[in-house]
Amino acid sequence: MSFPATLIDLAGFIALLLWGTHMVQTGVQRAFGPRLKAILGRALNGRLRAFAAGLGVTTLLQSSTATGLMVTGFAAGGLVELVPALAVMLGANVGTTLIVQVLSFDIAMAAPIAILVGVLMFRRDSSSQTHDLGRVLIGLGLMLLALGHLLDLMRDYEDAPSLRLLLGAISTAPLLDVLLAAGITWAAHSSVAVVLLVMSLAANGVVPPNAAFALVLGANLGTAINPLLEGAAGDDPVARRVPLGNLLMRLAGIAVALAALQPIGQLMVTFQPDNARAVADFHTFFNIAVALVFLPVLGPLGRLLAFLLPARAAAADPGSPLYLDPAAKETPIVALGGAAREALRIADVLETVLSDAREALRNGDRRLIVETRRRDDVIDRLNIAIKSYLTSIDPDELGPHDHLRLQQVLTFTMNLEQAGDVVDRHLLPHASKGLKRGLAYPRERQQELLALMDRLIGNLRTAASLFMTEDPRAARLLADEKVAFREAETRATLQHFERLRGSQLSAAQASALYLDLLRDMKLINSHLVSAAAYPVLERSGELLASRVARGD
Repeated sequence: MSFPATLIDLAGFIALLLWGTHMVQTGVQRAFGPRLKAILGRALNGRLRAFAAGLGVTTLLQSSTATGLMVTGFAAGGLVELVPALAVMLGANVGTTLIVQVLSFDIAMAAPIAILVGVLMFRRDSSSQTHDLGRVLIGLGLMLLALGHLLDLMRDYEDAPSLRLLLGAISTAPLLDVLLAAGITWAAHSSVAVVLLVMSLAANGVVPPNAAFALVLGANLGTAINPLLEGAAGDDPVARRVPLGNLLMRLAGIAVALAALQPIGQLMVTFQPDNARAVADFHTFFNIAVALVFLPVLGPLGRLLAFLLPARAAAADPGSPLYLDPAAKETPIVALGGAAREALRIADVLETVLSDAREALRNGDRRLIVETRRRDDVIDRLNIAIKSYLTSIDPDELGPHDHLRLQQVLTFTMNLEQAGDVVDRHLLPHASKGLKRGLAYPRERQQELLALMDRLIGNLRTAASLFMTEDPRAARLLADEKVAFREAETRATLQHFERLRGSQLSAAQASALYLDLLRDMKLINSHLVSAAAYPVLERSGELLASRVARGD
């Protein structure tokens, strides 16, 4: 076979290995993603439990990056302390080595069986979880298949003079091996795949053991560099502490391992004569050693990271999103969580708008009306950012639960944005019109307006809480609020027509403006109900298609 054809085969088998790793990761995320995130969140109250949780979750996901994104989000949001978050990363680093241990044995014959069973499970429509687990088995089968072909390909060319010369030159410079493997891992986004490739090279004698161990160190470095280089932690210094801490721990371990590579290599070869198994064992022992060294000193390391990356004040621009991490889109459960947190920011801004609108109605402050209308731009910008972020997520990476949550976030944010538009385009202009015309409401009418504004603010808080809890009882209570606003509008309409009979023009104008304000509040409340209550009631089967009675 010609050399160009061999390169194509090599690239194809490496791509197949990467794709199999990707299928395993996404299949596990779809099948268990929300539960894995909940388990990880509950375990973050102690460094040993956090270490175990990071190990277990990463063993299933086969991606320390995905685990790191979850725990970075927890740490950035203040939901977990830095020390347990770093412990999770140590566990995640050990977890990535376990699949390498399994695949270091000769189990290539299991590839066709795994793919066959996976396809049968994948084609079943009765259970989405069965479908996702089938995807996992297909991915494992593809990984085994790719490894088998890589071994055969390397075996055919292990004595090629040019290849021996090239790899021989690299093998004499361990630091160059580390940098080369780090670059490949950064490009491949998978330390597992790179270590498996190094195993294939070592098994066929293409690279000597010490060079293979240096390449493994580079793979560990590359997977730690990824989050920092690609902005997985965003611009928040607090969010960068976890990935930077993980990188510093690995750098320290790599420096020590490189300095003692010769005696370590001799010990590993003596302990394990099989070169492929020796690579897998070295990968595992290295990460276990780093964990054992750094687990007791995570406290001082956390303080150092806090000193190097101090928390900064909130961004001056309130319309800039804080939680829409571009790198998190590779992990849908993390991306959707960030979008939900950003949606709650819209609720907070809208509450400020409603509170200021209430104050403007109470004291007739025109300047406050102008300032309040400007805040609607913040809501619009956040809504656009959330929609753009969610629609840029690959739909093929989303499971049924993810699709449902994405739709919930979009429904919530769009309805809140429309509620803000009602305040900006109708309610505040009506309030301003009354001030310009010098129209005064009777005291009882003004008190009723303020009471309804208080009720709107309370309903907005209920909607935000319901968006997170999805409690049908709270949804029914929020939906019932439409009745209160409808009744208030009906009473005001009847009273308005009564005042038109023989009343003065100013009183009639004030009554009409009062009615316009009530209708604006009713419309705002309708958007709040549609944002949070209706989706929950629809899923529980409690939402009627129409209130119109059908005749026979």
